[in-house]
Amino acid sequence: MSAMLQERVSQGVELTGHLPGQDAVLTPEARDFLAGLHRRFEAQRQARLADRRKRQAFFDDGGLPDFREDTRAIREGDWRVAALPQALLDRRVEITGPVDPKTVINALNSGANCYMADFEDSTSPTWDNLLAGQRALRDAVAGALQFIAPDTGKRYALKPFEQQAVLLVRPRGWHLDEKHVQVDGEPMSAGLFDLGLFAFHNADALAAIDRGPYFYLPKLQSMEEAALWDDVLAYIEATLGLPQGQIKVTVLIETLPAAFEMHEILHALRGRIAGLNCGRWDYIFSYIKTFRAHRDRVLPERSQVTMTQPFLKAYSELLIQTCHRRGAHGLGGMAAQIPIHGDAAGDIEANTAAMTRVHADKVREATAGHDGTWVAHPALIPLARGVFNEHMPCRHQQRVLREDVQVTRDDLLRAPLGTITRKGFEANVEVCVRYLAAWLDGNGCVPIHFLMEDAATAEISRTQLWQWLHMSDHGGALHLDDGTPVDFVLLERALLNLPSQLAGQSLPGANKINDAIAMLDELTHRDTLEEFLTVPAYAHLP
Repeated sequence: MSAMLQERVSQGVELTGHLPGQDAVLTPEARDFLAGLHRRFEAQRQARLADRRKRQAFFDDGGLPDFREDTRAIREGDWRVAALPQALLDRRVEITGPVDPKTVINALNSGANCYMADFEDSTSPTWDNLLAGQRALRDAVAGALQFIAPDTGKRYALKPFEQQAVLLVRPRGWHLDEKHVQVDGEPMSAGLFDLGLFAFHNADALAAIDRGPYFYLPKLQSMEEAALWDDVLAYIEATLGLPQGQIKVTVLIETLPAAFEMHEILHALRGRIAGLNCGRWDYIFSYIKTFRAHRDRVLPERSQVTMTQPFLKAYSELLIQTCHRRGAHGLGGMAAQIPIHGDAAGDIEANTAAMTRVHADKVREATAGHDGTWVAHPALIPLARGVFNEHMPCRHQQRVLREDVQVTRDDLLRAPLGTITRKGFEANVEVCVRYLAAWLDGNGCVPIHFLMEDAATAEISRTQLWQWLHMSDHGGALHLDDGTPVDFVLLERALLNLPSQLAGQSLPGANKINDAIAMLDELTHRDTLEEFLTVPAYAHLP
């Protein structure tokens, strides 16, 4: 390493996290690369976040999202994205999950077409988890990743490369900081840390085998945010000596504002985008957050907000139409169900009902024109693959242009009818507390009542609770379907009863339950809705 490089590293980059072996991942060269990303793009990131705050203030004052007049020419123009790479032409089944070594091996070996290695919603960003994830992915790319279960001694190893799922990596969103890496006295962007460090270690190896690197980009709200990512990726390509356009991305449409800018987001990333994905759970969370002050747009309890609801059907079909018009894939959303094992009649019946719901959801996606779908559990891969094989015998459905789809602003904004039951209210409390407790304990992907819960689903629970409780500020209290007022007395009763309900169960993060209860109580009492649960919770992570 040159003296000049040593000086640059030593004069501005501070690692506040300290773990054995971290210097093998955060080499001086890697730290310098990350510092370059921060210095080049941090001001632009902060400008985009300021734009978000202005937009939300407009919504809080009664404004509504809409299609942009200043970008009409992009929506109406005749253009297409760059040709898709061979490895991303068939994406009929994708599995997602965190980045611990065992999960990485199992996901790559799962038989899915693609695996999204997730540093975002399903990973609790402890310093240990982040570095272990980067090491696991680097070893996986090199074909050397192995894992031995400490409790059983079982050995896990990768299948041959030709039998592995295609790897895509999801970094954290623009809104999050990485507190363990300070550049010039500022925490760097968590997304730039995750994506940049992975690219630094793996881009050359992946490019050499025509596997990217490939990424999923989360929680974008505008074409300007997409354009910033495009600038970042072009910078990375130039710095690492990759051909321009070598890095390919898929964007999750998981915020309500982004649903009105799908053409524009594709256009901003047109040289490298492979598709858009219906991030359904975060999208519902974003709808609640966007309309937190709109009494006429309060959603019913989560179990009633399914993809067959008109506003979600409009969103998914508009995504398909937009992508196929532009030569990109339009991917379906997550099946969060976990198979229910057991020989008891009730278990068999419950599992049959759950799998029937998954099957119906995947048939809906395939027949609507989606080019693939997500599952959270390997056991769902054969079911999802069978549905898409039946309805999509070729590699994708871009030929399905969905010219019949006519979606207006009101179609995307109209809240469905429904109710809030006592069971639904208490389920939101339980899911949020149990997930937050596990997250604080370092686990970001938690099975609860045979559903795989991550940050997105926990956010639905949290924001619904806050909105329901604060509707008294916007025309009077809401009521449960039995007439009970939805107020803080109801919340306190649910929080007080929860520890006894959970007692005796073996739960992830059981030692953090009281901390999670206190945090949910504090966040729901705030006058202003916290934008993301993970922002205040992050301060409590090592």
